[in-house]
Amino acid sequence: MSKITKVSAQKRSGRYNIFLDDKYAFSASERTLTEFRLFKGSELTDKQIEQIKQFDTDAKASELAARYLSYQIRTVDEVRQYLVKHELSLEAIDSAINEFINLGYLNDFEYARLFIKNDLAVGQDGPASVAQKLRLKKVPDNNIEDALAEVSSEDWIEVGKRLIKSLKNQLGKIAFNEVKKKMTLKLLQHGFRTDLVQVIIDDLDLVNEETQEDEALKKQGIKAYKRFKRLDESQRKYKIRTYLYSHGFSNNDIDRFLAGEVISLSELDEY
Repeated sequence: MSKITKVSAQKRSGRYNIFLDDKYAFSASERTLTEFRLFKGSELTDKQIEQIKQFDTDAKASELAARYLSYQIRTVDEVRQYLVKHELSLEAIDSAINEFINLGYLNDFEYARLFIKNDLAVGQDGPASVAQKLRLKKVPDNNIEDALAEVSSEDWIEVGKRLIKSLKNQLGKIAFNEVKKKMTLKLLQHGFRTDLVQVIIDDLDLVNEETQEDEALKKQGIKAYKRFKRLDESQRKYKIRTYLYSHGFSNNDIDRFLAGEVISLSELDEY
């Protein structure tokens, strides 16, 4: 048996030094002192000392986790990694995590739901991208799948429209088909399924107005002409045709441009 001969406060608030038989033995929190009723004159067995130390370590892990969770919702893995950085034992970390899971303050399914809700409100990611971001946060797949299952296709369509809305401004600057191609690519890159992509684009009610398409054809055609004007006529026409076709214009539109129907050849020659 060892006797507590002194209990002194540390400079750090809430921590105390415990002396056994006039020698420093360990430190403990105020919570630990209260839990085990540690005061001068108390006698402790070796087993009790180990229990006290373990309890104090667990309490420290819980306090750190509580502070970390007070700022915002976290995943289980985020809390675990935070506690690992504080060099706590795995037993203490597991104890703290289980404590907050049981209290309902740690819930990866709820985290996934809130993450998705935020994306639906202000984000631009489709379901596949959202799922990948959650996986990087070590949220279990079943939690991700269950949270995604709560979201309707209509909700994802609104996110997709928000993502590609600005591309509508390119109508009249580049070919209508090129605008749709860019929209499709952007949606796919942001994790929207192919079956949703067409629905999202159709929902924008894009109109392929002849005047807009001709304006885009004129702009891109002039750009191509200026790039290849130094070539002989046959080579120049071939390069312009290839350029315009790669930018989404039909062969019929390209023929009209090369024939001077969109901009006269004499005016084009001034560029």
